[in-house]
Amino acid sequence: MSDIKNHVNVYENKLKVYLLEDIPLANMLAEETKYIDSALSKETKWTEFHKKNEYKMYCFGGLYPIEKDGVYKKGQIYTIIIRTVNMQLASYLSDSLKNHYTTAMKGLTSEIGMLPKKVINEIYTLTPVIVKTEAGYWKGHLSFEEYEKHLFANVVKKYNAYCGAKMDEDFDLYTSICFLNKKPIATGYKNIRLLGDKIALKIADNKSAQDLAYFLLGTGIGEMNGRGFGFCNSSWL
Repeated sequence: MSDIKNHVNVYENKLKVYLLEDIPLANMLAEETKYIDSALSKETKWTEFHKKNEYKMYCFGGLYPIEKDGVYKKGQIYTIIIRTVNMQLASYLSDSLKNHYTTAMKGLTSEIGMLPKKVINEIYTLTPVIVKTEAGYWKGHLSFEEYEKHLFANVVKKYNAYCGAKMDEDFDLYTSICFLNKKPIATGYKNIRLLGDKIALKIADNKSAQDLAYFLLGTGIGEMNGRGFGFCNSSWL
C-alpha cells in the first residue's frame, strides 16, 4: 500500500448557516443534503459530479450546537462541518455555500482548513452509519461478522477508487467496535425513514489502519456519506 499520508489530505469546511424555518432532528440531514446538492447544481462540472454513480469522497455532520429538544430553530445560526479528500471540491463548496440559500437555510460564512495527521486512537460517528441489504436495515439479515466485513469492504473500495489502485487487505483496521445506540436511529430520506447506527472503532496500531482512519474522516463510514450518513470524529493518542 502506498503512503496515504503523502497523497491524502482531509479538508474541513466550517460553514455557518442561518435557518429560515424550524428543522426537526429527523429531517436535519435531508435539509442539509438539499442545501449542498443545490449548490453543486450551480455549475455544470459539479452537476455532472453529483449525478455520477461513484463514491463522492465527501461527508458532513449535523447542525451544531445540538438542540436538546430536537428542533433546530428558525432565526438561529448553526455550524455545519463538511469534509472531503478532494481539494477542488473543498474549494468550490467553501466559495459557493456562503450566501447560498434554500427555503430552509442560508449560508453566512465559510472557513476552510486541513485536518492534522496524528496517531488516531478511535473514530466515532456523529451521524448514523448506513449498511444496506436487499431487505433494508441490516439487523435480522446480516450476522455481526457479515456487518463487520461489509464495513471493511466499503472502506477498501473507497480507498481503491480514490487511489486508482488495489491495496493489500491483510491487516486489521480496528481492535474493537462498539455500538453507541441501544435501538436503530431513524433518519428522514426521500419520504422514508432509514435506519442506522452510531458506532465507535478503536483503531489498530498499524500503518494501514492509521492511514485509512484518517481517510475515513474525509469520506465517512458506510454508505450514503454524501447524504450526511457516517460522518465521524476522532480521538488522538
